Amino acid sequence: MDTRTLAEIIAKINESGDIVVMETVLYFVRHAESIYVEGKERTRGLSDKGMKDAQTIRTILKPEDIDMFVSSPYERSIETIRSAANEYKKEILIEEDLRERSIGDFSTGTFKEAKYRVYEEMDFAFPGGESSIDAQERSVRAIASIIDRNRGKKIVVGTHGDIMTLMMNFYNKQYGYTFWKSTSMPDIYKLRIRGNDLIEVTRMWE
Repeated sequence: MDTRTLAEIIAKINESGDIVVMETVLYFVRHAESIYVEGKERTRGLSDKGMKDAQTIRTILKPEDIDMFVSSPYERSIETIRSAANEYKKEILIEEDLRERSIGDFSTGTFKEAKYRVYEEMDFAFPGGESSIDAQERSVRAIASIIDRNRGKKIVVGTHGDIMTLMMNFYNKQYGYTFWKSTSMPDIYKLRIRGNDLIEVTRMWE
């Protein structure tokens, strides 16, 4: 795991004009449908529909000339991009800090109300949960390190709704609760990043 601070990694990415103009493309792939199983957050895989959607993801990504595949350690994220990685004959690199954010124990209100609060109050965390600030810091540090080591490449990232939203929010604050609520399982967003600037976002899943 990269132990540098986020600021140190970002500074290295931006340290010269030649590096800044080099464009890296990220494909954030939110995992496909997965049936919830108590106590199996890391190990539960995809439903039958999710497996079929993973094949569609392979078809969508096939013409993109992908260089590498990275994923959250959760099985549903890995399975969602596995078919595409096999198509390219690439291994999937696992990054622990891309794991999903735990919402924690919210005793009143609905799940969506709890989500709304942690997006509106970025430093708030329910008991046993992780604040948006903390989850964003560790996931963006991971992504910034990946970009730092792979400038100019096209990278598929197997991810989750919350973590994907928080990483995109780092680059542009318009990505918040409303965006999170609008995303589907699966979903694909293509991000063009130049230095520390988000140039363009294109949704590839319809």
